[in-house]
Amino acid sequence: MPGPIQSIERAAAMLRLLARGSGQYGLAEIAASLGLPKGTAHGILRTLQRVEFVEQDQESGRYKLGAALLHLGTSYLDANELRSRSLNWADALAARSGQEVRIGVHHDGAVLVVHHVFRPDDTMQTLGVGAMLPLHATAFGKVLLAYDASLSRSPLTSLTRRTIVSPQALERVLAQVRAGGWASEAEEYMPGEAGIAAPIRAFGGLVVGAIGVSGAVDRICDSASRPKPALVSQVASAAEAVSRALSD
Repeated sequence: MPGPIQSIERAAAMLRLLARGSGQYGLAEIAASLGLPKGTAHGILRTLQRVEFVEQDQESGRYKLGAALLHLGTSYLDANELRSRSLNWADALAARSGQEVRIGVHHDGAVLVVHHVFRPDDTMQTLGVGAMLPLHATAFGKVLLAYDASLSRSPLTSLTRRTIVSPQALERVLAQVRAGGWASEAEEYMPGEAGIAAPIRAFGGLVVGAIGVSGAVDRICDSASRPKPALVSQVASAAEAVSRALSD
């Protein structure tokens, strides 16, 4: 049997690197992380760019996963499979946090809710499966936007007085999402409501959806409208657990 092809192994290692952490790396960082000469790393990156598996930011010069690879990575995973793999973790998150839990994926320019666990109390609640949520004004949508540059950022419709309507402001927020690994919103989508979400990743680190909690602002945020650290930690842990289940 023929041996492995080194250039393909190096390209695969590069894509896995770009799928981790902030998702954006400079040439020197990539070369150093993989133990490659800069010239070799640059050649592989240029090839990956030509097939749209990698994109380069024109301002910073840093590299990130391209739209073609992101779409390829999600093609095998439909909403039903994502839902079935995440049922137990969503239930556990609702029980631990005391909040309602939703799982969302991108669909037709919005966030499609594919699973919804009610808040564990006796209040009247409405099942949200099938609901379409705006990308720019929800924690779920910010997660999806942050990790897929091909998704449209417009129009940034104002839904409340706190909705982000500036493209520059939204890009700053998405950079923070990539750096921190989670997103939040407080009264950007609906007055009195807030949410926290984190990315669900499939094999290779590609983001295929988001899981999060939502509810009244005083349940999700502190008095300064900042997300409660305990909830952020619980959501991030649940996202990591679902991601491991998808990768197994």
